[in-house]
Amino acid sequence: MFGLSELAIILIVVIAVLAAKKLPELTRSAGKSARILKAEARAMKDEERTPADERRAPRVIQGEAVRREDTGGTGSRDASRG
Repeated sequence: MFGLSELAIILIVVIAVLAAKKLPELTRSAGKSARILKAEARAMKDEERTPADERRAPRVIQGEAVRREDTGGTGSRDASRG
C-alpha cells in the first residue's frame, strides 16, 4: 500500500492545509529562534578563543548605601502623626 515516506508527505500536506493561517507566524518565529541560537553559539566560540587574561572583568559601579534613618526630613507618615 503506502510506504512511510508517502504517509509522511500526506501528513505534511494535511498539516500545511489545516494550519495555513498560522504557518507564516510559525516560520517567522522559527527563523528568529535559529538566528538567536546561531548568535549565542558564535559568542560562546569567541569567548572560548579569547585568553582568560584578555576577557573583560565585570563593570563595578561605585555607590553608597543610605539607611532610612539617615535620610533626614519627615516623610508623609511622620507629618500625619502630628
